[in-house]
Amino acid sequence: MKALDFDKYIRVIDDFPKPGISFKDITTLLKDGEAYRAAVDAIVERVRESQPDLIVGPEARGFLLGAPVAYALGIGFVPVRKPGKLPGKTVSETYELEYGSDTLEVHADAIQPGQRIAIVDDLLATGGTTSATARLIEKTGAQVAGMSFLIELGFLEGRKRLEGYEVFSLIKY
Repeated sequence: MKALDFDKYIRVIDDFPKPGISFKDITTLLKDGEAYRAAVDAIVERVRESQPDLIVGPEARGFLLGAPVAYALGIGFVPVRKPGKLPGKTVSETYELEYGSDTLEVHADAIQPGQRIAIVDDLLATGGTTSATARLIEKTGAQVAGMSFLIELGFLEGRKRLEGYEVFSLIKY
């Protein structure tokens, strides 16, 4: 498959969800079969290098990229959810937001100690969600093998929060 300019498949919506924000809408990439496949394939190639045992994807758009990456690699996918969304016993990690806090959860039996876990998500912004996801994985005794994103908003410096981890982004703004 030919190399694609993935950036042209991302719709930019200014002043959404509030004034001053330039929202990067991935639905325009997702609806284009060739672009979606090429983006997933590019992430798969990068994730494959880290030899993960599982893929973890944070709610909700991490599911859209993480699950097909796991499928392509022939390994399992574990969703990271907001509180109250998983029916079994969970492990949780609370993290600070600009105004308040949030919590992420994973089933307690989903990740085993010693496993290598790759985090796949749509967006790296401030790094808060990904950092919390990494801590959640490490609480289970597993190791973060790497982190891959469709988009990175470099000006928000989220990569700094993820120092010590292997980070890959397909598109950088």
